[in-house]
Order: sequence, then C-alpha cells, then structure tokens
Amino acid sequence: MGVVIPLDDGKNKLASVKPLVDLTKADMERVNQLILSKAGSDVQMIPEVANHLISSGGKRLRPMLTLSSAALFGYSGDHHIKLATSVEFMHTATLLHDDVVDESDLRRGKSTARMIWGNQASVLVGDFLLGQAFRMMVDVGSLEALDVLSTAASVIAEGEVLQLSVAKHLATTEDDYLSVIRAKTAALFAAAAEVGPIVAKADRASRNALKSYGMNLGLAFQLVDDVLDYGGSAAELGKNVGDDFREGKITLPVILSYRRGTAEDREFWRRAIEDGESSDANLERAHGLITRYGGLTDTIARAKHYGTIARDALAPLPASAHKSALLEVIDFCIDRVN
Repeated sequence: MGVVIPLDDGKNKLASVKPLVDLTKADMERVNQLILSKAGSDVQMIPEVANHLISSGGKRLRPMLTLSSAALFGYSGDHHIKLATSVEFMHTATLLHDDVVDESDLRRGKSTARMIWGNQASVLVGDFLLGQAFRMMVDVGSLEALDVLSTAASVIAEGEVLQLSVAKHLATTEDDYLSVIRAKTAALFAAAAEVGPIVAKADRASRNALKSYGMNLGLAFQLVDDVLDYGGSAAELGKNVGDDFREGKITLPVILSYRRGTAEDREFWRRAIEDGESSDANLERAHGLITRYGGLTDTIARAKHYGTIARDALAPLPASAHKSALLEVIDFCIDRVN
C-alpha cells in the first residue's frame, strides 16, 4: 500500500537535509564520539541496549539543530557539543520508552530494544540516558540551557500521558491532538533549536525566533509522520507502516476522516480503533476512507502551514549558510511524503 501526494510547490527537486549535515559534520563527529562515551557503563546491558538504537541510522536531526543554531550566532566554544548530545540522549530515551508504551516491534527497520532485552531493560536504559543528559547539561554550566531542556523533558512526559488519555478515543478533537504532538514531539525540536543561541549569548529575540522555528518544524515533522503511517514505507517512517492504526492511535488523518464521514464510516472507525479490529483488510479500508475525506492532503496542508510559520520565524535573521540550511530542513521534512 502506498500513496503519492503532489505538493505542487513549483519546485524542481526535493529538498535535502544534506546542507545541514555538511555544515555540522565536524561537530557531529564530536557529538557521536561523546554519545558513545556517555552511553558506556560497567553494567554490560546498558551500552548494549543504548547502542542498539543509537547506531541504527537515525538522521540525528535534533542535535544538528542545536549545533547549527549555535553556529548561526557565531558560537565557537564546545558547550554546544554537550548540549547536542544531551538532546540526542533525551530523544533516544523517549524512543525507548515509546516502544514499550506502544508495544512496538520495529524501530528504524530493526527489532526494538524491548523485543530483544525486554520492557524493563528498555525503560531503565532510557532512564540512564536521561540521567547522562542532565549530567552533561550541568557540565555546561548554563542555568538557562538547563531550564529549557529540563522543561522540555517534563513537557514530553506530559505529552506521553496526554496521548495515553486520548488513545482509542474518537471524540479527540484536532486541538486535543495538536496539544499532544506539541508536547510529545515539537517541544524537543524547540528546545534543541533554542539552546544554541543561549550558549552563543544571543539576544532574547533571537532565542525566541529559534524556539518558534523548532516548535513549528516539530509540528510539521509529526504531521508528515502521521501521513506516512497510512501511505509511506517502513524505511521512511522508521517503523512498520500502519502501526498507528494497529495501536489504536488517534492521529490527524483519523480525526478528519472520522468527523467528515457518514454514520456507517464512524461505526467502522469505532470498531477499528476502539474495539481493536485492526486487520490488514480494515487498514486498507481505513486508508480508503482517509483518502476519500481528504485526511492525507489536509494533514499535509496543516504541515505546510506550520512550515511557513517556522520559515517566517527565521526571516528577520541575516542571511547565512546555516540559515539557508535550516530553511531547507523545513521543506525536507514536508517533502518526505513525495
């Protein structure tokens, strides 16, 4: 099952994350070395579980945002390396915890840590990585950066609990769902982008610009993930296509389709989501309903809206290679649906 949805932007080629990768390559090598060092432990299972996910090929977009946003304001120290590593550890810990909560068996094309070592090990190693992240934040010595990242950690946890509260609940509104992804996904993007200008001693307006950029980029990123779950591939998504449906997750394409459908359609969604009738045949029907009622195209339209807000947030900043790369990341996140 697959779907191709044209964005009709008038662009001749898809955007790429490569400019950002190239600009942050030297710093990312230092981040990767620190990741391996800080994931180490005398307790053998800890580095085994951590490295299973850390080495599985993620793009590491969030730490690159920290590195680039610091460079955007001329930062030349090494605090951004520790903060970028902290951001990646927070993200990795969240993935370990998510896979347990969601009972997922695939992550980035590989068996999840919980399938190999069990739920208990996955949760506890996630806790270890969070602890290491906070130790590095303390090493940096910036109370402002510590405040931003620790607040993000709390908000992410709130988002996880909020998602549990609306799971399999078809009365969930679009506003409810946006609250979930703003906390669960976008908060870390925002924090990752904001701590760069903090260590670079940039002014408050610049900090706010990068925070807004990160928050809206994160919203766009998650909305595109919602689309890919019904029309992408496991390679693009980093998990099995259709997992959200099988787990009874209420995402925006489902919300739109449910609310726009007939009474018969809504009864189908009730059986599929609330009663767990998530067979392959029902997944195909769900995909058909979502397509019929514009759930995919309108979710992409929402993602493009937040992408525009992210772009506008950076507009007042002077032109630079890093600014251009950060702007292209917005298009890259949305172009994944092509």
